[in-house]
Amino acid sequence: MNLPHIFPARFASRIRSFGIFGLILVTPLWASELVKTIEDVKPSIVGVGTVQRTRSPAVNFLGTGFVLDDGLHVITNAHVVPEILDIANNESYTVITGKGKKPELRAATIAAIDKDHDLALLKISGDALPAMRLGDASKVREGQTLIFTGFPIGMVLGFYPVTHRAMVSSITPIILPAHNSRQLNAKMISQLQKAAYAVFQLDGTAYPGSSGSPLYDPDTGLVYGVINMVFVKGKKEAALSNPSGITYAIPGNYINDLLKQVSK
Repeated sequence: MNLPHIFPARFASRIRSFGIFGLILVTPLWASELVKTIEDVKPSIVGVGTVQRTRSPAVNFLGTGFVLDDGLHVITNAHVVPEILDIANNESYTVITGKGKKPELRAATIAAIDKDHDLALLKISGDALPAMRLGDASKVREGQTLIFTGFPIGMVLGFYPVTHRAMVSSITPIILPAHNSRQLNAKMISQLQKAAYAVFQLDGTAYPGSSGSPLYDPDTGLVYGVINMVFVKGKKEAALSNPSGITYAIPGNYINDLLKQVSK
């Protein structure tokens, strides 16, 4: 019997020996593990923003976060959390939980912040949520496949977390080199004066709303990083219309320092 070329050669003799004359679809073990991991992780993925009842819409979605520690703490990027709120009009931080068209809003406060590593730790109200676990980011290697889950375009299509796969393309310093000295500005010089630290460069496509998404192992669900930057070709609007497919993540080990500040 001539077998279709889509079958790997190692399966040919097995199919002949069983006398099977049709195609058999088999779900690989890694695929079923991935499905289970994503199901377990999704309840820990939240939105981060501000709420002001007198404006329309009342909720301003700013990025993604994920639950850690005791189920009442959320990690996101420092750049996602606005430094100034409109206190006069009762604007406050909020964490968005649940899924679908009727998400739940949780009051939130800033528990700790690390601007150097673009991380923020929020404390939320209400009952504890399922928490993700931290892995050892120092063990991540180039070529390793990880996944990240978040809200790439916010709540435009409803509050449904989206998962993307990414390979660690490079472990590289956070400072991006300028083409010549004329492109250096005060902010870049300030960064150069500080000790550069390594980040994960990924080949996955993230979008502005993905900031704060956990980067985690598809088998264990252990968190190894936090999505924080996307390389943009041209104007920032191109991040949506023409994504570069180059994304950066902060190693998760820096999260431990924030958690220690809270535990003191």
